[in-house]
Amino acid sequence: MKPSRSEFIKVRGLSYHVRHWGDPSAPKLFMMHGWMDVAASFQFVVDCLQADWHVIAPDWRGFGKTDASGSDTYWFLDYLGDLDAILDHYSPEQPVALLGHSMGGNVVTIYAGVRPERVARLINLEGFGMPATTPDQAPGRYLKWLAELREDTALRDYPSQAAVAGRLQKTNPRLTDARAAFLSAHWAAPNAAGNWVILGDAGHKRSSPILYHVEEVMACWRKITAPVLWVEAAQTDVWRWMGAKESARIEIDRRIACIAQVKTELIEDAGHMLHHDQPELLARMIEGFLK
Repeated sequence: MKPSRSEFIKVRGLSYHVRHWGDPSAPKLFMMHGWMDVAASFQFVVDCLQADWHVIAPDWRGFGKTDASGSDTYWFLDYLGDLDAILDHYSPEQPVALLGHSMGGNVVTIYAGVRPERVARLINLEGFGMPATTPDQAPGRYLKWLAELREDTALRDYPSQAAVAGRLQKTNPRLTDARAAFLSAHWAAPNAAGNWVILGDAGHKRSSPILYHVEEVMACWRKITAPVLWVEAAQTDVWRWMGAKESARIEIDRRIACIAQVKTELIEDAGHMLHHDQPELLARMIEGFLK
């Protein structure tokens, strides 16, 4: 495996953990992970990159070794603000090559439309967005949020690192034993009692009371000026949260169509965690697009 190194920087009042691979003088490639994940998740893709890159991958707030937000609820726009500060720290003058997976894909794609001058190339891995909402859903969402604020939230722990690896493989049966063992050491850590706990703030489990306004998101996407590589997995489970496959496919294609310069790719024999399932193929796609 290619070695990585850790750095901690101040981002909007939080201590942010940032993982680096490669020579700092090499071209920069920023990688932003998804929900309930960590920066080390990109290790397998980084291992497969053929050219020299300085890969910079933070743990989002409340994940991995980065501070929790200190709030009852995690607000999506805070990720946008954090990304802006991180890019200012590492590349204040040059537009960047920016990649995001899942939630990270949603963040970077909106960002590329809000600050188009800051992004030279954009790679979206399964960052489809959320199902569209309607105003009549607001009372129920607010009520659910208020109810969850009264509840204690906690992420379960595991008796051993092997149990954590098993949990990861249950979610993703394509994950090999070696990869599951590696990820488990970064996804969780032992506590004082010797049990392994997930490195994520339990506040992430709370629902957001804010409705997903897809037309506002698409308005941002239309402002993207960078070329975009949109990558999906053939066996994705996105339909679990996007709805029936046929209608969701129509909606996803409608969203993609609003991006001016977009190339779409499909990776076979891969699920939502496509960077774990097919890192070699994904790395080739990434480098082909960036070159």
